[in-house]
Formats: sequence, C-alpha cells, structure tokens
Amino acid sequence: MTCLRSVVRGCGSFLPARVVTNADLAERVDTSDEWIVQRSGISQRHIAADDETTSVLGIKAARAALDNAGLAPQDIDLIICATSTPDFTFPATATQIQAGLGITAGVAFDVQAVCSGFVFAVATADKFLASGSHKRALVVGAETFSRLLDWTDRTTCVLFGDGAGAIVLEAQEAEGAPTDRGVLTSHLRSDGRHRSKLYVDGGPGSTKTVGHLRMEGREVFRHAVGMITDVIEDAFAATGTSADDLDWFVPHQANRRIINASADKLGIAREKVVVTVDHHGNTSAASIPLALAEAAADGRIKAGELVMIEAMGGGFTWGSALIRW
Repeated sequence: MTCLRSVVRGCGSFLPARVVTNADLAERVDTSDEWIVQRSGISQRHIAADDETTSVLGIKAARAALDNAGLAPQDIDLIICATSTPDFTFPATATQIQAGLGITAGVAFDVQAVCSGFVFAVATADKFLASGSHKRALVVGAETFSRLLDWTDRTTCVLFGDGAGAIVLEAQEAEGAPTDRGVLTSHLRSDGRHRSKLYVDGGPGSTKTVGHLRMEGREVFRHAVGMITDVIEDAFAATGTSADDLDWFVPHQANRRIINASADKLGIAREKVVVTVDHHGNTSAASIPLALAEAAADGRIKAGELVMIEAMGGGFTWGSALIRW
C-alpha cells in the first residue's frame, strides 16, 4: 500500500564564531580540562555573541539546509523550530525564522521539549507531511543555551553551548515498506514527575524572570540510558529492524558516557555512532541536527542509509525517530 513519507532533502548548520575551551572555563570557575573531559567528553563549545539571537542562528542554519536541498525559501510551507531559548516569550522563534527567510505563506510554530525538541519536531512535521496537508517542512533546532547558564555553577556551565541545525523534509510517495526513504517511525514520551532533576528555575508565569538551568546530574544519567533504549527498541519493533541494520546512530549530544552506555546496551557498534559533543558541547535541541549536518557533509551519512536519532530532555521528555536517508 502506497503512502507519503517525509524524505530528507537537505540539511545545514550554523555555529557562532566564538569558541570557549575548557581551559578558558578553568579561568572562570573551579574546574579543569581533565575534569570536564572525564565526566562529559567535552573539550570546547561555541557561544553566541550578544547580537546572535536564537532566530539569527536558526535562519543561518535554515539557509544552509535549503541550499543543500537545492530549494528556495518559497518552496517551504511548514516551519517548526525546536528551542528552549526563544528570542521572545512570543511570538514563536519559528515565525522570526520565517520572516528572516522572506516566507509569507504556510505556517510556522515552535516546539518546546528541551533536548528532545528536535526529535519531537521531526515527528510533528512528519505527521503534517504524511497527511498530505503540507508539502515541504523546514525543521530547525536552535539554541542560545548560554543565556540560561549560571556561570558560577561549574557542574552545569561547562556542559552547554550554542548553535543551530536544520533539515528539509519533503512529502514523497512511497511503498509503505521499511526500505522506503524518509521517516519510517517515531516514538515520543514524557513524564513530568521528573521536573526537579533538570529544569530552569524561572519563567514569566512563575518567577517573572528568565532563570537559570539546574540539574541533578547523577539522576539524569541514571534515567537516561533506560529511557533512551526504550524508545529505540520501540522503533526497531515497529519497523522489523535491529541494531545490526543501522548504518548510523545519531544521539543527542549531552554526554559521551551516556552516548557510549546507550550504544553498548543496544548493541550498536561504536563505529556507527556520530559524536560531536567533544567540540559542540550540549546544544540541546540543536545537537542532533548539528550532528546530522556534520556527518552528511563529510560523507559519512549517505542516501539510502538507515539513521536512528534519539534524545532525552528536561521534564523528562524522550523520543526516537528512524529515518532512511
């Protein structure tokens, strides 16, 4: 039976020019390169300039994705931006990206699921495209997480960075089989009971402030691997595939230890894992599209290959999507 699949037409990314190394942070807080690398695998991260808002990063990543796809902004009728660091409380950052690209038709809105945001946005865009209501979607993950950090808290400020990545999805007719190109399946979860383990201690409806990121690192790590493997195993079951069938595993780039533990538990060979956390840090909703863009640009990810993306974020939220490139 034929169906519509959301096929990846192109991807792109943008990173701020300013690079902050572990040595730079060691001059600011009580930490060291060895301490940071041992606990997270991070060596450096990019930090946005004052005039680089989330939408500025998103627009640049979106333009790169459109160029890679060989499409014009006017070819897009759906924009979904995953972010926890919007330019404004409202309007949505996606609408600012839409305006920045010169698009005046279609729909644009944000998705907020913290680090899982890009997976949630891909799943949402897929529903629109698979229904036939829209033709092409620009899915953006963009963050200026440095704005949320308490730069005196060495347990969190060393982990995060800024950046943006984007993919273009296009609805194409397919056979409805696991060999189809496009998004094959997605699985999303949330459990709000875990708010205190990873959250921002502010907001317009509570403290009337932006607030700072707070995290119970050990608790997050303890839950992460089990939650991640749950939704990945669901994706395998839904498509009749297994870890052996994967060409690439592109996880949220939060922590090298979580990435390795998840891959090992699922039986995914380490050489199939795309890792960018060492030079990007944790860029929240931007981390997966940044990793996808890097791996596609350097020739690792090729057309027809099977790619698993997954993430876990504050709340908690977590999810996976299986894509044939």
